[in-house]
Amino acid sequence: MNVYTTDKIRNIVLLGHGGSGKTSLVEAMAFLSGITTRMGKIQDGNTISDYDKEEIKRLFSISTTVVPICWGDCKINVLDTPGYFDFVGEVEEAVAAAGAAVIVVSGKSGVEVGTKKAWELCDKYKLPRMVFVTDMDIDNASFKNVVEELTELYGKKIAPFHFPIREDEKFVGYVNVVSQTGNRWNDKGEVVECDIPDYSKENLNLYRDSLMESVAEISEEFMDRYFAGDEFSEDEIRAAVKTNVGDCSIVPISCGSNVLAQGVYTLLDDIVKYCPSPDNRTVVGMNPKTNDIFEANYDFSKPKSAYVFKTIVDPFIGKYSLIKVHSGVIKSDDTLYNSEKNAEEKLSKLYVMQGNKTIEVKELHAGDIGAIGKLANTQTGDTLSTKANPVVYGKTEISTPYTYMRYVAKNKGDEDKISQALQKIMAEDLTVKNVLDAENRQSLLYGMGDQHLEIVASKLLERYKVDVELVKPKIAFKETIRKNSDVEYKYKKQSGGHGQYGHVKMKFEASGDLETPYTFEQIVVGGAVPKNYFPAVEKGLQESVQKGPLAGYPVVGVKAVLYDGSYHPVDSSEMAFKMATIQAFKKGFMEAGPILLEPIASMRVEVPDKYTGDVMGDLNKKRGRVLGMNPIPGGKQEILADVPYMELYGYSTDLRSMTGGSGTFSYEFARYEQAPSDVQEKEVAARAAKGEEEE
Repeated sequence: MNVYTTDKIRNIVLLGHGGSGKTSLVEAMAFLSGITTRMGKIQDGNTISDYDKEEIKRLFSISTTVVPICWGDCKINVLDTPGYFDFVGEVEEAVAAAGAAVIVVSGKSGVEVGTKKAWELCDKYKLPRMVFVTDMDIDNASFKNVVEELTELYGKKIAPFHFPIREDEKFVGYVNVVSQTGNRWNDKGEVVECDIPDYSKENLNLYRDSLMESVAEISEEFMDRYFAGDEFSEDEIRAAVKTNVGDCSIVPISCGSNVLAQGVYTLLDDIVKYCPSPDNRTVVGMNPKTNDIFEANYDFSKPKSAYVFKTIVDPFIGKYSLIKVHSGVIKSDDTLYNSEKNAEEKLSKLYVMQGNKTIEVKELHAGDIGAIGKLANTQTGDTLSTKANPVVYGKTEISTPYTYMRYVAKNKGDEDKISQALQKIMAEDLTVKNVLDAENRQSLLYGMGDQHLEIVASKLLERYKVDVELVKPKIAFKETIRKNSDVEYKYKKQSGGHGQYGHVKMKFEASGDLETPYTFEQIVVGGAVPKNYFPAVEKGLQESVQKGPLAGYPVVGVKAVLYDGSYHPVDSSEMAFKMATIQAFKKGFMEAGPILLEPIASMRVEVPDKYTGDVMGDLNKKRGRVLGMNPIPGGKQEILADVPYMELYGYSTDLRSMTGGSGTFSYEFARYEQAPSDVQEKEVAARAAKGEEEE
């Protein structure tokens, strides 16, 4: 592949709802640019960007893929992202590396939740954007409806550049609003100019007026000319549009059919014409040695630096770090420095990725996207620069996973293999977390949703040949007491030789401190229990609080006081006093009004206004306490609530079905509270049943 200079590069991320046609759009682009000789189909599992076995099996994208398209004298790095919300981490990585976005909307389905989320992401990263309406070859597709919905949501910045010509319910051509010309496809699929049909003229005037209004706003001179009734030349319009697209004040809309590769040629032309090249965008880092700001700004003449925005770890094709060059020119024989890991990385080869195919290149200029194979110390989010001029760039903000399940190895002895395989999956997908919950002796897998976790389990089996079962996680209950008790216990054992004798009298009460398992005091008078046995009594308490007598959960908030007892000069031992304490604790705990404590999460749910009633009703059903509501931008509400952890299982699925995927939630641990009696009874019964099984 040729080497492209910064001004000839466009980095474009494809965003949109799942199933809107992003992957098939890449196929049409690849076909038109000559990468492929025939277009692949998602149903046939032969597309460039959905090459993973899971993607082929499930018929949707799971990972972001880079496909460089050579168009004229420019290179368009197309980042094809997943549309399903479980894979938002992949989308966030791609958006951070892109210079502009094409939001893909199905003309049949119209504006969906994924369309709005794509727009919000573009706003967050201040990304110039265009909208491409697909499925125009389908009978009930409506370009007009999409334009009206988008205008209602985002106002006058929505500007149709092309709109379809339909005859006998078929998509036969399009009208170019800028040049005011009609175009249709002939039998060979070539575009030929044609007259604009009468029924399209009304729409042309409508769209043309709104476009001219946007163009006029670029300067006072243009505004004066507009009000004076002057016509702008086509060149003036295009120059103004380029500026307006760059500063996000105009969003061009075009349309086409991915399956027939119609309208895609024009889209590629428009990307080159209107989307900014990297040298029109800014990026800054910091020198970790001097704390000075380094303005990289995709300048090829500055010291070389690159940001690793994604990692691919594949058992078949190996490990590749996907980089975006932020300054300088990176060459295949360079030695780069990772200041965060304080390690040098020697490059042997430099690639560009085309789906899962690697193409070797000699160099990558500032602003370009490429890949480096087998970097030993570098991970996603790291910066590569020179040792003489070290740089660190801010890491991409990746969503936090809140959905979790417990995983159990189906084959004994696979635990180490599972752990190693998960390390590789986590290097590739930053929204997967593997957490060891030592307190409840369980391994937890965190992800963005239930489907995400299911796919991780499927990858473990498919790629790494280890089988795990996902089950409901245990809740980290705790036990404490509410009342006081006064007990004694005598531990006596007599066998040949020395016997065992330990005798303790103890009081138990609530300490009021739920952070600490126990506090221990001794007020023994007159040496009834010698001082040298006090540590043994405390050891007995230490062991007892690990598994409480009520339901086997850790104990908190107990104050134990040793006030009397007795000993035997020959038979008493540390072991005997420890055993006496363990038995006294069991008895004393159960007599002091034992209760189960459950963890409570402080939860934040963000939903569009119209769903607040449903969501609050559902939280009440889940024993949640709604604490308040705050309006937030975008016509949404933030609901704050305290919810028991026990009720959070499956919440991501519940929230999505209630809000059509538009709701999001986050939570953090708040405190422990007394569990209701029915929950306590259930846990105690489960403990009893488990005890019987073990016997």
